[in-house]
Formats: sequence, C-alpha cells, structure tokens
Amino acid sequence: MNIRILIADDHHVVRRGLVFFLRTQKGLEIVGEAANGKEAVEMAGSLKPDIILMDLVMPEMDGIEATRMIKKDQPEIKIMMLTSFSDQDHVIPALEAGASGYQLKDIQPDELVASIKKIISGENQLHPKATSHLLASLSNKNNSKKNLIEELTKRELDVLKEIAKGKSNKEIAAALFITEKTVKTHVSNLLAKLELADRTQAALYAVRNQLSD
Repeated sequence: MNIRILIADDHHVVRRGLVFFLRTQKGLEIVGEAANGKEAVEMAGSLKPDIILMDLVMPEMDGIEATRMIKKDQPEIKIMMLTSFSDQDHVIPALEAGASGYQLKDIQPDELVASIKKIISGENQLHPKATSHLLASLSNKNNSKKNLIEELTKRELDVLKEIAKGKSNKEIAAALFITEKTVKTHVSNLLAKLELADRTQAALYAVRNQLSD
C-alpha cells in the first residue's frame, strides 16, 4: 500500500518541486495539492490522505489553523509541518495543534522521505531546533506549575487536597476544623492563584500534581 500524500504550500515552485521529487520515490503517492490552509482542510476531507505536508504561513488560512481543524475532524490523518520557520512562536503552536512532525525546508530529500515513513509508522519527527523549543516549553510549563503551587498557603493546600477527594465545603470544614465560610474563602483564593475555573479543574489539578492521597 502506497502512502497517500497531500501537499499544502502557497509557493507554486516549492509545491511542484515536492510533487516531482516524491513521485520518484517508491511507496509514495501524491493525491493532491493545496495552495492554502482552507484548500488543505477541504481536500483532507475529500481525499483522505495518510499524511499532509503542511506549510505554516499561507493565505486565507495558515497551516496551524488548518492543522487544528483537520485533526479535530480526522485525527487519523498525520500532519508534518514543512516550513522555513524554526522559532518557538511557530513550533509550539504547530505541535499543540496536532502536528506529528516539524521539519525545515532545507531538509535533505532522503531525510524527508524517511521522516514521512516514520510518521506513518507512529513516530514523531522533529527537527532538532523544534525539539529544543518543545523541551524548553515543557520545562517552563512545569516550572510555572510548581511556582503556582508554591503560592498556596498550607491551609489552601489542605483544602485543595480535600477537594481532590470529592468533599463538599461542609465536609472539608468538618475535616479541617474550620468554618464553612472559611473554606469558601480558601477555595476562592486557591482557584485564583492556580488560575483555575472551578472545583472540577482544581481536583484534576491536584491529581495531576500528585497532591491527592
């Protein structure tokens, strides 16, 4: 079975060059070409490719928004970003949108083919610059979470742990020997400090950060 590829790039010369090269490769089949993100979304729905080589900056709809829309409706389609941009402002949103790969346009032709095949087999393929940005972002997020937890008072932390057990304000008050009104105050404060919307998010947060017993 050939790997069915859709190419989305607004530069005609780049698009045709990719088509010409990839058609010479055994096991690869070009099923379509899109000149912008909007076309990519429409063609993904009608052509059902195995993988899309997606440019980032395109007219009408950029590659990140197109990726987000495609992955929402057809999560089985793999998407590899093929772009000239390697900065964090492009890399992180693309990966968060659901891209399985991120490569720069100066990639060697043989490496491109290898990356396509690896993505189809279930591996993520990231350019070293993209990988370093991703690791930095994850590290920053983890540090940010730790810092937020550190802002809680001991009593707020106690209340958060009780929320994670599914207890009501009344039950928390009884467990911690404080008034229900005080519990409500602590809940409001900890939600604000942790930037959470409600008790459900707080309980989830506590579990994720291993605060629940």
